[in-house]
Amino acid sequence: MPASSPHVISLGCRLNIAESETIRALLTGRDTVVVNSCAVTGEAVKATRRAIRRARRERPDAELVVTGCAAQIDPAAFAAMPEVDRVLGNAEKLAPAAWAPGGAAVQVQDIMAVRDVAPHLAAAFAEHARAFVEVQNGCDHRCTFCVIPYGRGNSRSVPAGAVVERIAALVDAGHAEAVLTGVDLTSYGADLPGSPTLGALVERILRHVPGLRRLRLSSLDSIEIDRRLFALLTQEPRVMPHVHLSLQAGDDMVLKRMKRRHSRVDAVRIVERLKAARPEIAIGADLIAGFPTETAAMFANTLALVGDCDVVHGHIFPYSPRAGTPAARMPQVAPEVVKARAAMLREAAAARRAAWLAGLAGTEQEVLAERPGDRGHAGNFAEVRLAAPARVGEIVRVRIETEGNGMLIGVRA
Repeated sequence: MPASSPHVISLGCRLNIAESETIRALLTGRDTVVVNSCAVTGEAVKATRRAIRRARRERPDAELVVTGCAAQIDPAAFAAMPEVDRVLGNAEKLAPAAWAPGGAAVQVQDIMAVRDVAPHLAAAFAEHARAFVEVQNGCDHRCTFCVIPYGRGNSRSVPAGAVVERIAALVDAGHAEAVLTGVDLTSYGADLPGSPTLGALVERILRHVPGLRRLRLSSLDSIEIDRRLFALLTQEPRVMPHVHLSLQAGDDMVLKRMKRRHSRVDAVRIVERLKAARPEIAIGADLIAGFPTETAAMFANTLALVGDCDVVHGHIFPYSPRAGTPAARMPQVAPEVVKARAAMLREAAAARRAAWLAGLAGTEQEVLAERPGDRGHAGNFAEVRLAAPARVGEIVRVRIETEGNGMLIGVRA
């Protein structure tokens, strides 16, 4: 990349990806490197520090700014790093004034006092065929393991009209797929007049943006999938058959100690209902290994959930204590046990995924071609290598073949 161009390193969730595009647009022509950090686990914070040091080595003369959840939660720690020039909080990072040259070295306000969302929804996605659109931020729930509410604040939503306008503009700019993102996406609308739901928002997008070919939703809380949203996920062809659920565990006692609002039976039932209504739906899930007090029997229930919920897109997190959370004060599982259990979960999820990918051989799929044009994702979010390169952003209908390493190859149908 040219030395004078801005470079944004995005760690963590899809919401960060969406916000990184806004940041990039704000810094056009600036010799600035931004590390948009994650704090979901202790390892994520370590990864942020590694990214900062690597960025400074690669761009020694650039301004280096750290923002995101890790910076919001512990700004002093990042301001103390010799590589860092400025630290901006999660509210400040989307405000043009905060990026003005000569601004304060640390600008981080009380995130719990923030009431608005996404003052600048990204209009350009230079590195992504899919457009990520922030519709919600923050979280009103207090899971015992999670620090993200302290990095993102309370739940707040973007009015539906603004979302529709942004997606319409993205479609006009050539994007075929939009991904709705948020910290707690299924809580969308509770803070808006009339309390519209996520399902109502999706209906409005599909009705008012007929040119949008594909709509994908980021992580959903299974207990908040109401009838309206369920019908859209299972009956609307423009909503992709890919549901990522925030499950976290498969044992009822662990779920209770996490302060999750669903039970194991709730998780299994929603997946059974989804797949009965739309068999091609691919299930993703977040799962935590080694939560405090987790016994071998409790872990076995979580391990079995991979099969019981047919998880083919598994996001596995070894538990790490986060200062200030209730879980950090609970009896901890030995680190080596946590590591071993995480490895077992990853192995189970990988085996489930491999069998699923093999089962796609011979099917026809529509694949969104992504940079550099020789690969992309099907509607079920399986990654596919295209036998013949396509224009980035084009949706190509292909017949699926497989290679021995689990890679899918798409041959134009």
